[in-house]
Amino acid sequence: IGFIEEIDAIGLKRTGSASAMTPANLGTDGPTPLQIGAAVDRSVSSETGGMVNELLIQMQSFDEPTGLEKFVGKIMSRINLFLPVHRQLKKHPTPYSNILLIGATNRAAALDPALVRPGRFDRILHFGMPGRQSRLELIDYFLDSKNHESDLDTNRRRDDLASATLGYSPASIERLFDEALLLAMRDERSALTMLDVRRARMEIEIGLPEPTDYVPEEARAIATHEAGHATIAYLVGKGRKLEVLSIIKRKEALGFLSHRMAEERHTQKRTELVALIQISLGGMVAEELFFGESGTGPGGDLISATHVAVEMVGALGMGGSLISYNALDTGALGTNLTAKVLSDKTGRQAVDSLLDDNKAVVTRLIGENRHIVEALRDALIEHNELIDDQIIEVIEAAQQKHHEFDPEMRVVDLRS
Repeated sequence: IGFIEEIDAIGLKRTGSASAMTPANLGTDGPTPLQIGAAVDRSVSSETGGMVNELLIQMQSFDEPTGLEKFVGKIMSRINLFLPVHRQLKKHPTPYSNILLIGATNRAAALDPALVRPGRFDRILHFGMPGRQSRLELIDYFLDSKNHESDLDTNRRRDDLASATLGYSPASIERLFDEALLLAMRDERSALTMLDVRRARMEIEIGLPEPTDYVPEEARAIATHEAGHATIAYLVGKGRKLEVLSIIKRKEALGFLSHRMAEERHTQKRTELVALIQISLGGMVAEELFFGESGTGPGGDLISATHVAVEMVGALGMGGSLISYNALDTGALGTNLTAKVLSDKTGRQAVDSLLDDNKAVVTRLIGENRHIVEALRDALIEHNELIDDQIIEVIEAAQQKHHEFDPEMRVVDLRS
């Protein structure tokens, strides 16, 4: 068995032609940048082509006779020239070379077609990211070798871990538990907990916490912004789980809300995509309602909201037109769906309208639920971070307190 890791390093498609870069073909004024780039491309192609050719030759040689067998065969042929037919020496067939050759790559589409044709690499196997059941098995496997609290052995916790690691590779899952165990050891504990896993996940996906001294006004604005996201996620995010709400700086994020679908799904409905837009706009609207204007915080949120709106308008038929912009040949714009949609007047208007309409909805929801935003804001200022049930507890306490002051609201909520 022969295994070639990263076979694309020696098996890329052979393109172009190798030609020397001489003054004759460069012109009298020397090479232009374009000519230099072309010469480099031809050189790389020549080297790659040579490696592919050699690899193909070596693969074909598996069933060829060895040097000794060829030498013996030539001698027997010479002797047979002097022998009658019925007394000639019989040559033994070349023994079958029982060789299995395996190549692995993340760039299968870039491999040379001659390399993957039948007779060479006959079977192509695709391995995607592990599904939910596979992740559960991987979690069981990796946790068996790491000291952990018994709480992590319950079905509920294992299901939470499987959901939280959606899109993780086996190596990523192992790294997650390694980082969680390191966090436990830094706290002088010998066993990791679910809290360690969540902290490790945040450090891997978002970055390490960076203690920052906010001035009171800025801390209040950031907490209000994140509270706005969480409030809208609680109100419209049906089937979504609120995981972490934080105003601790990590990389470029001054604060963040981590939320995900409670169940693993491979498709989304229109209402769920609209909810994502509304959640993204929740921070901006909260700033505007509580301070009269928004700051620079919503920049990243608007990018997220725009991308979702562009997908709805340009690819999913959810923006008033069934035209898919992915079917258009826009030349230099290539496959950039956002550029295709926003460069088209009708598409841009549809995206703008979708964002404006949902901002109006979010403004109404925040206005009707200011008490939730205020409660989450105050809790964030006090604790800096809320995790899982802590977020829901703050929201439910705010709802209960609000109902006590407004009995009519209790009747409306019960009816809804």
